[in-house]
Amino acid sequence: MRNAFVTGATGLLGNNLVRELVARGYAVKALVRSRAKGEQQFNDLPSVELVVGDMADIDAFATSLQGCDTVFHTAAFFRDNYKGGSHWEELEKINVAGTRDLLHQAYGAGIRRFVHTSSIAVLDGDPGTSSDETCLRSEADADDYYRSKILADRVVLTFLETHPQMHACMVLPGWMWGPGDMGPTSSGQLVKDVINGKLPGLIPGTFSVVDARDVAWAQIAAAQNGRRGERYLAAGRNLTMRQLVPVLGRIAGVKTPVRQLPLPALYLLATVLEVYARLTGKPILLSMATLRLLIREEHRTCFNHRKSEQELGLSFRVLEQTISDTVAWYRKHGWFKQNKDENTQ
Repeated sequence: MRNAFVTGATGLLGNNLVRELVARGYAVKALVRSRAKGEQQFNDLPSVELVVGDMADIDAFATSLQGCDTVFHTAAFFRDNYKGGSHWEELEKINVAGTRDLLHQAYGAGIRRFVHTSSIAVLDGDPGTSSDETCLRSEADADDYYRSKILADRVVLTFLETHPQMHACMVLPGWMWGPGDMGPTSSGQLVKDVINGKLPGLIPGTFSVVDARDVAWAQIAAAQNGRRGERYLAAGRNLTMRQLVPVLGRIAGVKTPVRQLPLPALYLLATVLEVYARLTGKPILLSMATLRLLIREEHRTCFNHRKSEQELGLSFRVLEQTISDTVAWYRKHGWFKQNKDENTQ
């Protein structure tokens, strides 16, 4: 296993996975939607071969799969958090049909090892209990994004039934944080909003926070040691927003809200932000879909990692290191108001 193809390479997970693979001596082909963004992300890694393409059109880059022995599939269309509204057509096209097409093209190119990035979205436990890989969520109890991830897992398992030579398994990350979040993802947006003083109050919800670098490590371990057709959790540490935000504020050196916003205010805020997103096209921290998800999933994000620890040797770095490295990366790249002010002095 020495030649890897990574989808979603400029994303938070994909970027850190590419770096970990290169550090281990792998030859890496990185699928990017924008060559300029790929060159910006990997300007310090000249050995990485950029493949420009889109998961909505696998055929267009399929020939680039030749010569690889392993696919790490991290690309996905993210849920409606950033702009609000419904986006099922894109979710189905990229997350479900895209995964199916990628599997077929990879197999046709001679690839026999495939690591699929699933999500804790496919799991569902009772509030206050610890969940593992067997606690599967029903499709009827899922929003559009969660449903797309459930269906993508089924695509992988169905493919294995008819292709006995393919070895594929699934890694289930929690809420990923870490350096290299150019998007930004929802975690990066929270960091920006807290440090720029735009978080009006605490929001409800519990989360399973994980370092994207640990998830990248889990992906490689799954490719090497994971069992065919198995799911492996890499969800991280269970936290409430009331616990997480003060840690972020302390590390960043900023004051943070201490009061939780009441639900009526949150629904109003989500409505206003969705209008803002539609008018500007800019990402937002709280959409209506996000708010409903936070309420629904509260106290359901505690996960049992015994299987991943035993079979993959998975471990997690401390939360403070993850947050500190995330904040440092954003500061280095001038994403905060104070940095911009300093740069003009």
